Amino acid sequence: MFATPGPSVFLIHHPQEPNDQINWLVSQQRGDNVRRMHTHTLSPVRFALGGLVAMAVGMGIGRFIFTPILPGMMSDLGLSPGDAGIIASANYFGYLLGAVIAGFGWASGIERPLVYLSLAASAALCLAMSISDGVMLFSVVRFFAGTASAFMLVFTATIVFSHLAAANRLDLQAVHFGGVGTGIAISSLLVAFSASNGYGWREDWIGAAILSAIGLVAVMAMIRLGPLRNDAAAAEPPIVWTPAFIKVNIAYGIFGFGYIITATFIIAIVRSSHGGPWMEALVWLVTGIAGAVSVWLWTPLLRRTGPFVALALGCAVQAIGVAASVVLPSPVGPLLGGLLLGLTFIVITAFGFQAGRVLLPHAQRRVMAVMTAAFGIGQIIGPLVGGYLANLTGDFIFATLAAAASLVVAALFAYSARRGQAGR
Repeated sequence: MFATPGPSVFLIHHPQEPNDQINWLVSQQRGDNVRRMHTHTLSPVRFALGGLVAMAVGMGIGRFIFTPILPGMMSDLGLSPGDAGIIASANYFGYLLGAVIAGFGWASGIERPLVYLSLAASAALCLAMSISDGVMLFSVVRFFAGTASAFMLVFTATIVFSHLAAANRLDLQAVHFGGVGTGIAISSLLVAFSASNGYGWREDWIGAAILSAIGLVAVMAMIRLGPLRNDAAAAEPPIVWTPAFIKVNIAYGIFGFGYIITATFIIAIVRSSHGGPWMEALVWLVTGIAGAVSVWLWTPLLRRTGPFVALALGCAVQAIGVAASVVLPSPVGPLLGGLLLGLTFIVITAFGFQAGRVLLPHAQRRVMAVMTAAFGIGQIIGPLVGGYLANLTGDFIFATLAAAASLVVAALFAYSARRGQAGR
């Protein structure tokens, strides 16, 4: 789901990560004395809340509102699950490409206007979806929406995390990432309100555009400075492809494949079981609320066990929820599936990057780039396979169980990678 701008992302301390690494990061990102004094005149909470709103708009709405709107598009336009998978994969391909482009360092000094531009593009592309028709045009719009989401995430995190580090408030990263779940929860209420008033999927996209525009104004009010930066970035050594690092990347790619099938089709699953619009909204609302608090809930486990065990447990818990969404009867199955999806997908992303950083602490930017690629490839393949299997079988049961099985495999790879800590 996420691309990262550098080693400041997901800095949650745990016993296997030395304190001097965090101290080095904080000292590097504080910048010169004048800018540091300027930073302290602004509340770090303000930056964190700005990040929360940006993530709610660019990710929770701009990226994931497709999930609750999708059933209406499928029924009104006659889209098949395979068609839906193509549209979803176009978004994830755009996201992967955007993350790669944003990571090259060309945007140094213009991160803040790029955040604003990305959020404005996200709003405009939601509006474009409301006037589009056909799989090809939908795919093009969602491709660019994915690129806008990636730019927003990378450049917003670059700004917000540098100021949090300068204020020694890295704990507020959880507020920033809570924006994904917050946006998902808001989007569920938007779609439910739209349905209850007789509106359709086109009005849903218009509503998403309006909410995104409002969020953009809020972000402009709260994030009014660019990032603090060091004058020269230290060169990093090449990636060392140890067995443990290979296993972590395999786990991460498989996780991208497994989670995104359910994250794309869970509301379509509710629709197919005749759950009704309010049940659809409730499942997505539960997913969003769980996602918003998930980082806080999992942090104690991360500190106690380290990222490898936490990553494995997260994948295992998510596998249970994914399977439950189709094995257990409605409404219990989809509600449990949404709850466990929300509780795990953000933190698994964090734990994966944390594990990579533990294995290769001196090549953190390269680690982020490699793992983002692995994760992105999994996300692109997932909806294509899920949609094809649903077309083939006539329902989402086999595709969802395949996703659950893949998450179990990811958990095993992640757990076995812990032995590589000693050789890092």
